[in-house]
Amino acid sequence: MKRANGKKRDEMREEYDLSQLGPAVRGKYYKSYREGTNVALLDPDIARAFRTSEEVNAALRSLLRVAKAAAKPPGRKRAKPRS
Repeated sequence: MKRANGKKRDEMREEYDLSQLGPAVRGKYYKSYREGTNVALLDPDIARAFRTSEEVNAALRSLLRVAKAAAKPPGRKRAKPRS
């Protein structure tokens, strides 16, 4: 907050004792965050095409099915028995 003379004043109240907080720990929640979150940022044109995350997921699942089907080697055809 600025005072009338233009200098900033410390907004921290005097009753806060920072020594009781202990040392800061870098990355304390990093592992649990990564395990529970999988965020992908969409480009604006892609985001306009899908209104919800469910629509994005459905499209990606469909694409995966098509890709898996295309990657399967063609099965060998059995010769028909002669009559």
